[in-house]
Amino acid sequence: MAKKVVVLVGTKKGAFILEGRAGRRSWALRGPFCEAWPINHVVADPASGTIYAGGGNEWFGPAVWKSTDLGATWTHSSEGLAYRAGEDPIKSVWSLAPAGRSLYAGVEPAGLFRSEDGGRTWRHVAGLRNHPSRPKWQPGGGGLILHSIVAHPGDQRRLWVAISSAGVFHTADGGKTWEPRNRGTRNDYLPEGEKYPEFGQCVHSLAMAPGMPDRLYQQNHCGMYRSDDGGRNWRSIEAGLPSTFGFPATVHPRDPETLYLVPLNGDTAGRFVPGGKAAVWRTRDGGESWTALRKGLPQRNAFFGVLRQAMAADPLAPAGVYVGTSTGTLFASRDEGESWTVLAQHLPAILSVETLLVAA
Repeated sequence: MAKKVVVLVGTKKGAFILEGRAGRRSWALRGPFCEAWPINHVVADPASGTIYAGGGNEWFGPAVWKSTDLGATWTHSSEGLAYRAGEDPIKSVWSLAPAGRSLYAGVEPAGLFRSEDGGRTWRHVAGLRNHPSRPKWQPGGGGLILHSIVAHPGDQRRLWVAISSAGVFHTADGGKTWEPRNRGTRNDYLPEGEKYPEFGQCVHSLAMAPGMPDRLYQQNHCGMYRSDDGGRNWRSIEAGLPSTFGFPATVHPRDPETLYLVPLNGDTAGRFVPGGKAAVWRTRDGGESWTALRKGLPQRNAFFGVLRQAMAADPLAPAGVYVGTSTGTLFASRDEGESWTVLAQHLPAILSVETLLVAA
């Protein structure tokens, strides 16, 4: 059966959808959707094809939008997306993750919610905010946000989340109890001798390797890391990269050794691609070595950044890779990063990129 690639894009002014045939040579753009709300993350349930978009801000409040017809029509709900009276109100939904029959949402201020009815109603997974470390969580530059949700593919009780700036936490019982998993990741802003705390690191993104659920990759504010034991221990894999700072980390859909990054020039130097020369960096050996992929990307006066959820890969062979910039350009590669073209430009600032494969 012929396939169609759908690229889902969240921006500061709504969600956009691009569609292309499996050859990925031409694309059609639709949007903006979600009434041009700020949309932090757009994802799809690969089993049903349902699209979910999470966003909002302190003016709109939080909401999750839903489309069952590839964006032709949308509904949205915020029912249950609230903490108890007296707590700081939820500003926005930052991340979404389908997991079996459940749908998870990460919010700001950092917390986790679960829906069992396709996003119509939500229930707080209170165990995370009940963790003893919670009073010491501190906001990162973007706020105190839960931005990464990684579900175990074979055990719905197991889940990893990442919070800026609290670190990685894991549950093995469906969210009742949580354990910090940050050993080996550093916090460069602490005094010598205290740079490797139990929690408090500023994680930027978290990704799981295909076929190896205990292989995790983490882009941190202070380095790039890999874990082979489900996050219990991390080791640095930043040697060979131009910077220890960046946001997105995207794994290859089939190869657990292949990972894509977009390093930026640092947290206080502008947060754009180093030297104004764009590159996606790829490892084929789990982070032991890195290669800069530049063909087709701008190599002068490129002062854009790429945010934590703004890179994704599709499952075709060879895999397609997609990168959205803070200046509203969407780049794509249909040969696993060897060469790049522009799919869309002049969009609002791109906050997230995800993919979906459907029948043409």
